[in-house]
Amino acid sequence: MSVRTVQQVRADFDRLARLHDDGWDHNRHHHAFLLARVPRSCREALEIGCGAGAFSHALASCSERVLALDLSPEMIRVAQARAPQRANIEFQLADATTWPFPSERFDCIASIATLHHLDPWMLLTRMRDALRPGGVLLILDLVSNEGPLDRARSALAVAVSGVLRLVRTGRLRDPKQVREAWEEHGRGETYLRISEVREICRELLPGSQVRRHLLWRYSIVWRKPSVKPEEGRNVR
Repeated sequence: MSVRTVQQVRADFDRLARLHDDGWDHNRHHHAFLLARVPRSCREALEIGCGAGAFSHALASCSERVLALDLSPEMIRVAQARAPQRANIEFQLADATTWPFPSERFDCIASIATLHHLDPWMLLTRMRDALRPGGVLLILDLVSNEGPLDRARSALAVAVSGVLRLVRTGRLRDPKQVREAWEEHGRGETYLRISEVREICRELLPGSQVRRHLLWRYSIVWRKPSVKPEEGRNVR
């Protein structure tokens, strides 16, 4: 969990939003993986930490309605300006630590590169409880290395990242201002190890699929049971 304050995180992302160029990044590389796991009949979806709205707009293509929340006013402004013609997205300025999560409302809840800023036990519990029975939780976040295999993956990821960025954007690195903004934001941040992610999921999201991805990311995919365990035991 990040040690940065809410105010610091908000200021960082306000700065990053002003530098936003709508280009490729490590999170966007995994969007297709997440979108393939959105429920087929998704009436209402929620994204926590929507940033500039890239995934929210994609999610709106396979959901009737999307509510997208972010802490940064500048990110919300950029997200709203990207595709104002989409009537089925509502962007809302909100702090996930104080936002009143409704009970069993959403068919899909997604969060990308946000969990590490917060208490994962708190946020995953609130998102779990806000899912309708049968709803799907989708998490993508940064992961810390754990052991020699992870360090080898990270070394490989450096080369893969450079090639992908060159193919997608025509450059090997982001502009200097963008790199400096991300470096400053990353100071003091900490990320979960994959074993810690699995431990949390065993407790809060039994049956979830936890996967480590190449570009310094992990994912959680969990479908909320359609029938509560105590109800299932009474079925004859």
